[in-house]
Amino acid sequence: MTSTQRWPEKGLALLQLLLVASFSQAVELVCRRRGDPENPQLSKDGDIILGGIFSFHLKWENRQDMYMHKPLPLQCTSLHFRGFQYAQAMLFAIEEINNSTDILPGISLGYKIYDACASIARGVRVALALANGNEVVSALSHAPCTRPAQVQAIMGESFSSICMAIATVIGPFHIPLISHLATCACLSDKTKYPSFLRTIPSDYYQSRALAQLVKYFGWTWVGAIRTNDDYGNNGMATFTETAQRLGICLEYSVALFRTDPPDKIQKIVDVIETSTSKVIVTFIATTELYLIIDELSYRNLTGYQWVGTEAWIFDSETAAKNRHHILDGAIGLSIPKAHVSGMREFMLNVKPLNSSSSEFFTEFWETLFSCKFKQSKSSAGNQRECTGHEDVTGVQNSFTDMSLMPLFYNVYKGVYAVAHALHSILSCNKTCDSKMQLDPFMILQDIKKVHFKTKKGDEVYFNENGDPPAKYEIINWQPTENGIVDFVTVGLYDSSLPADKRLTLQNKSLIWAQNSHQVPLSVCSEKCPPGTRKVLQKGKPVCCYDCLRCAEGEISNVTDSITCVRCDPEFWSNERRDACVKKEAEFLSYEEIMGALLTAASLFGTCMTAVVAFVFFRYRQTPVVRANNSELSFLLLVSLTLCFLCSMTFIGRPSEWSCMLRHTAFGITFVLCISCVLGKTMVVLMAFRATLPGSNVMKWFGPVQQKLSVLGFTLIQVLICILWLTISPPFPFKNFQKFKDKIILECALGSAVGFWAVLGYIGLLAMLCFILAFLARKLPDNFNEAKFITFSMLIFCAVWITFVPAYVSSPGKFSVAVEIFAILASSFGLLICIFIPKCYIILLKPEKNTKKNMMGKAAPKSF
Repeated sequence: MTSTQRWPEKGLALLQLLLVASFSQAVELVCRRRGDPENPQLSKDGDIILGGIFSFHLKWENRQDMYMHKPLPLQCTSLHFRGFQYAQAMLFAIEEINNSTDILPGISLGYKIYDACASIARGVRVALALANGNEVVSALSHAPCTRPAQVQAIMGESFSSICMAIATVIGPFHIPLISHLATCACLSDKTKYPSFLRTIPSDYYQSRALAQLVKYFGWTWVGAIRTNDDYGNNGMATFTETAQRLGICLEYSVALFRTDPPDKIQKIVDVIETSTSKVIVTFIATTELYLIIDELSYRNLTGYQWVGTEAWIFDSETAAKNRHHILDGAIGLSIPKAHVSGMREFMLNVKPLNSSSSEFFTEFWETLFSCKFKQSKSSAGNQRECTGHEDVTGVQNSFTDMSLMPLFYNVYKGVYAVAHALHSILSCNKTCDSKMQLDPFMILQDIKKVHFKTKKGDEVYFNENGDPPAKYEIINWQPTENGIVDFVTVGLYDSSLPADKRLTLQNKSLIWAQNSHQVPLSVCSEKCPPGTRKVLQKGKPVCCYDCLRCAEGEISNVTDSITCVRCDPEFWSNERRDACVKKEAEFLSYEEIMGALLTAASLFGTCMTAVVAFVFFRYRQTPVVRANNSELSFLLLVSLTLCFLCSMTFIGRPSEWSCMLRHTAFGITFVLCISCVLGKTMVVLMAFRATLPGSNVMKWFGPVQQKLSVLGFTLIQVLICILWLTISPPFPFKNFQKFKDKIILECALGSAVGFWAVLGYIGLLAMLCFILAFLARKLPDNFNEAKFITFSMLIFCAVWITFVPAYVSSPGKFSVAVEIFAILASSFGLLICIFIPKCYIILLKPEKNTKKNMMGKAAPKSF
């Protein structure tokens, strides 16, 4: 049978094998969401699923994970009824749409609602759960790990920071996120948050409206408190920018967060207590506001005029917390009032919540009615037992409070915006095209285009940034005789109107702090403290003057000073600019890192030299040591030791003796070192010259002459140093010019000629040594030390040539460090190039350390 005939059978067998493999994998689950599954707190099936993320809890337990095992899930605490109200508003809108024949007929909306616990991390986690779902995907599908999003849009969250995190994560998937309360202007940036929309105006408008409101009442000296998150920081930054343009001055601006320790809250209240401004502008969430109110109540601090945002200005729960009348007379901006027929009754019906997990519903029920079920795991000490048939109408708490109906209405409008977009996509008339494959990107684009009216008659649409039109009511807190706060609308702000007509106040009697009918006075009249001087503001007639901090090196030690006095040369202004303090003296010390490292390098070089000297002394009778003038070698090692040690005289506080010692010791020891190297070079050169017939050179350069040459070269340097020290010696000098706030303690050269003469003489000897070593480069390798001397002199010259520009350009103590580095580098160069090769032969190649090897001849090499 030919191969052509066998091929169909082989192909059939291969196909059967693939089918078997595919069948075996079909039952094996290959795609699974990593981590623990996240089950929604509230859910209902439907043809189209909407997601919801609300904070049913406001805090969580802090746990210190040791990462020895898998961290436990976040433990949420502090049940928050507002989160339940937002969820109920979403359920009401969904029920109303499902029961309507005008929008999405024949299509049922379902929902999955999660608790974010006011945590950014958990918010992102549940957002991913909404996008991915918890279902396990099998290999039977064509694209096992690719599928549409589980929800078509997400409602929530209340906090701007959480929305930013969620929008960042789900933005690439184009899943719409519609918030009812996140007002941070930063969320309008569509390059960062392309799928984010909201039904509440951006703080871009609210911040400017607040500034105009403050300006309207003539308050030019105000304090500011904000939540330390994206909402508070961005909102307050925009307010500050606008306020400055309007001539409003901020006396202080402080930030806090709900998890801050009590002492920080106390410090913030200390700032308020010691301030002179009587108006406090807030960009703060209710949780942080409660912390401030509690501390102010404890200290009985009243009489401040509060200016608030929509976060708390019309919140009856906040008003209930105001038992000590801290916030009486507050004024601020709120979302326009709203009423949706049937919403209140639906929200007070807690039966839909019973579809949630039993533990979740139990916690809600026990907190709502202040009771406890028999089998409950709750640690609350409630004595009354829950029956499960309690009546909500008999309860008075934040769950039954409907003062935040405008925010519930925002949730309602968000759900309807998605419904109208789906209505358009599914081409709904009397029926909808239920077979159409929905795409979140398509839904997002249609949501941006929606423009409809609610049954209340309000228009709903989004601008290019995903924001609704900005309209605010101006609310004034007016206490009544029975102690209940009445939220009175006293004006309006409409951003769509011309700038001079946006803010309008009605002719109503306003109540201010401490039930006063007189507008509080808060002007810029604070005295300039010491360390500043008064400077009139040009073009800002409202603020009387600014307190300008004195320039560096100047002080003012009296209040309301009109000038600043310059400090004496040895003194500098302190941080507060109210006193002259002695300048810090700077020099290279042993305590700092650079000084310690240079000292360590110096000691290391000394020890290394001592080790080499020990090796040479131990093997002093061997040919390698004896062949290269052992006496000069030991003298060179001694001089190198002195070179390493003399570098340490440059470290420390300069004094008269140290300034004279450091340069002279350096000059003499280096000349001694170079003289020894020069002597060794001349020995090698003369030794081979003496082998020529009739040459008697060596009798003129024997051991005695070598020692005398070293002594002679060194004495010349000694004379130069004596002349230098006699005529104009180095001395300690305080340099005030290099740094304004420091005194550089350094050694002045005295005579620059003397210093450069010392260096020049060292350089002259080094060049002479280099030339002689270069002439001896072609001598036999076995007996040739000149090559290593040449390399050492190359390093020596290179170091000292680069030293000159580095020394001249280095400031302060760094010039000293450059000099020390040059000393150490050249010393190490001499030590390593001249002695390490010999130590290598002595210790590691003893077979070469023989007289025969030393006397062996080899062809000269070019260099």
